[in-house]
Amino acid sequence: MAKPAPKLSPDDIQRVIATAFEDAPPYTKVLLMHGIGHGELVALLKRELTPAAYKLWSARGRASKGPTKKATWPHGR
Repeated sequence: MAKPAPKLSPDDIQRVIATAFEDAPPYTKVLLMHGIGHGELVALLKRELTPAAYKLWSARGRASKGPTKKATWPHGR
């Protein structure tokens, strides 16, 4: 059974949004600092941000993937 989302004050919401925008992979630090998981964070940001700001945030999250490992012979070129 999933735990309920924490009740956040307007100040807490602002801190969560600031943390999400400053963190390179935006979910890990928010989870550690505020106890909000991936789905809860996405729902919160969709509700609180303008559509343009949400698109900017989600694009940053997709672009911040870790470096890929180069394939080496004999398993690839």
